[in-house]
Amino acid sequence: MTASSGQAEKKGRGKARLPFDSLILCLAVVLAWQAVTYFGDVPAYLLPPPSAIAERIYSDFGLLFSHSLVTAKEVLIGFLLSIVISVPLAAILAQFPLVERMLYPLLVASQTVPKVAIAPLLVVWFGFGLFPKILIAFLICFFPILVDSLVGFRSMPKEIAWLARSTGASRWKVFMHFQVPAALPNIFAGVKVASTLAIVGAIVGEFVAADSGLGYQLIVANGSLDVTLSFSILIVLSVMGMLLFALVDLAERLALPWHVSQRA
Repeated sequence: MTASSGQAEKKGRGKARLPFDSLILCLAVVLAWQAVTYFGDVPAYLLPPPSAIAERIYSDFGLLFSHSLVTAKEVLIGFLLSIVISVPLAAILAQFPLVERMLYPLLVASQTVPKVAIAPLLVVWFGFGLFPKILIAFLICFFPILVDSLVGFRSMPKEIAWLARSTGASRWKVFMHFQVPAALPNIFAGVKVASTLAIVGAIVGEFVAADSGLGYQLIVANGSLDVTLSFSILIVLSVMGMLLFALVDLAERLALPWHVSQRA
């Protein structure tokens, strides 16, 4: 076995060991939680044990699944819409400094307004359907992707652009062959952040006005003091966020196998 193959084998074992370590830590937290509630005689209406939460998820699986579909639709549409709009806008701002100087302060100012404060206004303007929830998820995801993408498009060294121009490359070719690859790591970083915020946006919209979705069901559970159901919904939301983050991480690994972030 050569030295390079030995190093590759060690890297593979290291990557495979990371999820296993995380599972061990999660299992230890769950066992400690169960032990505290059992031996500490903690009332279930204050802190239900994990066994009760798992049993509730199993018994109310149909209810949780139906509401999860509604929330997942809001999250995915708002999340994808933020990517489709933020990345091209960042590219435009990076190409045209005058446009950036005009629009960027307005974009920053728009993000200082709490989304919870404008959520009732969106419901008044657009009604009680899916659109206000999608719009809130979009607004929360929009800015992180825009800022990271803008930094990425600016990260290409000017010397590379000068060299490409000296060989006769057009501005479009420089953008596609040099700026876009240089920006992809930052774009994925912003998308990763937004993947977790999309859940927050959809739930905020459902808190304000909804008759379905996990946010609506969480309000119902809290109103009836059903703490076990509340924890069950929070677990489902956490799983949804982790799955979306994992999909983005997988896309990054497939799109950027050459980047330093993918090296062990």
